[in-house]
Amino acid sequence: MQTQYVTGFARHDALLAELTMLDFMLVDLALYLNIHQHEAAALEKYDNIARRADTVRSEYEKTAGPLCSFRSKAAKNRWNWADQPWPWLAQANFEFTQ
Repeated sequence: MQTQYVTGFARHDALLAELTMLDFMLVDLALYLNIHQHEAAALEKYDNIARRADTVRSEYEKTAGPLCSFRSKAAKNRWNWADQPWPWLAQANFEFTQ
């Protein structure tokens, strides 16, 4: 998914959509790797996707704030997790488009 040409809230939505896809792929590959622990191609793919997900997550959090309290880096001298829109608010969600 190409996200570099989108701005503002649309940019946040594009990054969040990409991260959702990447995290799903990581869960799926993790399940596969539970059975095929030594498959080099799957391990490499998992590592590549994990790095991309970390990059997208960091990029999103720089402008939109933390995605979750246990996985995100704290802001300088401040715990800002509660400052973001809560999941049940419309502005905290996005829609997938084809």
